[in-house]
Amino acid sequence: MSAALVRRGLELLEPPEPPGQRKAAPGPQRGRDGSRAAGAARRRRRAPEPARNKATVKGRVVKSAIEEYHKKKPVNHLRENLQYMLKGRLVADQTITEQVLAQNRGRKSKDQPPEKAEKKKPEGTVFTEEDFRKFEREYFGIP
Repeated sequence: MSAALVRRGLELLEPPEPPGQRKAAPGPQRGRDGSRAAGAARRRRRAPEPARNKATVKGRVVKSAIEEYHKKKPVNHLRENLQYMLKGRLVADQTITEQVLAQNRGRKSKDQPPEKAEKKKPEGTVFTEEDFRKFEREYFGIP
């Protein structure tokens, strides 16, 4: 915004002065050469040029409604995207993918996956079938 526009805006905001009283010009304007007429000449509007008649059709380009529709119609990029995705079949290492997934997870407990309990293998017994039969005979007295 130019200084002249700011000054004019400030003049509009000042309270109206009673007629006959005039304030002195503000400080920054004192250093200027010339009178207020030079500034007024700059602010004067130019004479309006004869405007083109908009009722005539000369020089106007007719837009086709079908062309406009095709321009604004959404384009389906599915085929190109699938070709791009299927083009590179590089599969990352399992440990790297797990690291990336762990970094992207939040730190809250609700964001953590449930820990898998390791299945314990049933341990083999130290006793044999023969030992069990021998124990039954001794304890229960079965022949």
